[in-house]
Amino acid sequence: MNIENFISDAVRRSVEALYGPLDGEQLQIQKTRREFEGDYTLVTFPLLRRSRKSPEATATEIGEYMTANVPEVKSFNVIKGFLNLTLDCAFWAARFAEIAADANFGQAPDTGRTVMIEYSSPNTNKPLHLGHIRNNLLGYSVAQILRANGHNVIKANLVNDRGIHICKSMLAWKLYGNGETPASSGMKGDHLVGKYYVEFDKHYKAQIKELTAQGQTEEEAKKNAPVMLEVQEMLRKWEAKDPEVYSLWETMNGWVYEGFDVTYKALGVDFDKIYYESQTYLLGKSLVEEGLRKGVFYRRDDNSVWIDLTADGLDEKLLLRGDGTSVYMTQDLGTAYRRFEENRLDDMIYVVGNEQNYHFQVLKLILKKLGYADWSDHITHLSYGMVELPEGKMKSREGTVVDADDLIADMVSTAREMSDELGKLDGCTEEEADAVSTMVGLGALKYFILKVDPKKTMLFDPRESIDFNGNTGPFIQYTHARICSVLRKAAEAGIDFSGAAQADYLPEEIALVKSLTEYPSVVAAAGENFAPSIVGAYVYELAKQFNGYYHDHSILKEENDETRRMRLQLAQQVARVIRSGMKLLGIDVPERM
Repeated sequence: MNIENFISDAVRRSVEALYGPLDGEQLQIQKTRREFEGDYTLVTFPLLRRSRKSPEATATEIGEYMTANVPEVKSFNVIKGFLNLTLDCAFWAARFAEIAADANFGQAPDTGRTVMIEYSSPNTNKPLHLGHIRNNLLGYSVAQILRANGHNVIKANLVNDRGIHICKSMLAWKLYGNGETPASSGMKGDHLVGKYYVEFDKHYKAQIKELTAQGQTEEEAKKNAPVMLEVQEMLRKWEAKDPEVYSLWETMNGWVYEGFDVTYKALGVDFDKIYYESQTYLLGKSLVEEGLRKGVFYRRDDNSVWIDLTADGLDEKLLLRGDGTSVYMTQDLGTAYRRFEENRLDDMIYVVGNEQNYHFQVLKLILKKLGYADWSDHITHLSYGMVELPEGKMKSREGTVVDADDLIADMVSTAREMSDELGKLDGCTEEEADAVSTMVGLGALKYFILKVDPKKTMLFDPRESIDFNGNTGPFIQYTHARICSVLRKAAEAGIDFSGAAQADYLPEEIALVKSLTEYPSVVAAAGENFAPSIVGAYVYELAKQFNGYYHDHSILKEENDETRRMRLQLAQQVARVIRSGMKLLGIDVPERM
């Protein structure tokens, strides 16, 4: 049953019985605020011209009618013009029975819509870092949430495997690598290639310093530095499919992909489709040619291709360099075209940092001007803020980046250390302790990042995230394990709690049932807003609510069999919804802790 629809229909029937047809007028009904008694609240002010009475008298009249004529309404109270309705215990018991019987609770019916969500999108010149972690966790979670909303979701990764930044690592390895490989160095492939990206920058800066000392301006020195000239030549050779350059590119990218796969597996994210810019940039170039033919783009004297968007409140945008090499926008146009053509998408979501907000404005506008408005109108840029540590921002060129592999390992080892200190692993085998520590470490990382509104810049504090109290992943995981322990003990004691329980519900138990009934609407809101933080906040509040209830009321030691049956069923469904909600965040929950 949709509770909001039931309440709305019951109120509408009651109001029309008292004051005549509403002729399609909308009633203002909302959930009763926590500080007041009641379940749902009707705002009566819009009805005063019909009732011709004061707000208080109107609310009282409707409340009296409903308690007399709507069996599910137990009582009411009036605060000024607000009518607060309380539904009876039998109503909530029936809703609880529906939840327990619904194997797909929280999963919406199939909508028939196909949505592609692109996340991760790494460059193949360095390992993944903390910023990538936020991107991956956000994209994966939104994909899970959209699937729960009934959409066919395609999780996509666009690998930035070409361009000048890739050539920088390649050139540095060629000049200074002495044939080093992941096997010879014992380094993960992505870390080895990242090492040479930093190496390039070191030599580039030294050459700029040398040239400026010889009298060149800094701008001139940046253009004339020998390694910069060499790397530009390497890019031209790559685009011309020079065998030597192409072979080196394939080898070094292969090292990186092997490293990425290890990180993705450790993080618990995956993809349905992987695109490579090297396979889409030529399609982007053909779209540039199409734009020139249509007069949408123009060519400058240096042979570069541009679009003038000043009439649209934006700037002029470079689409192809004078030497014929492409830029990010070139391949993004090609990739967008290929995706919409291949997959018949209803929506395309890009999970990309907020520094690219302007880029996506331009991408959508260019597609529209090329005649692809149907596609452009269904592109969403899911923008997110920077992740910072207490020490400050991350930069990869200087080699001070917060490495994803190191962070994951640190989270797991810190979780093990803190769990041991608190006795959370007592009675676990070594294998179980390792599994729980991994679950808790990753759960802490994921929850801490996903509970924050994506648009906000966030400060990540690893130790704070592994606190077993407060708004953290481990607190929610521990609550789930605690419920599982209760259910295990019931089974060990031979307590059968299946079947309908004939028990009266305490107010705290009705409150828990009410919270459970909200789960589908929480999932829907998270899907509409692409906001895992909505799910995170709900699951935390549910866990906190259950902990308070469990502290005050016995479950296993309850003497009344029917009450105990109901309480065990309630605990079971709370655990189920916690597990379901955490799964939407990409977080596993332990059964023992």
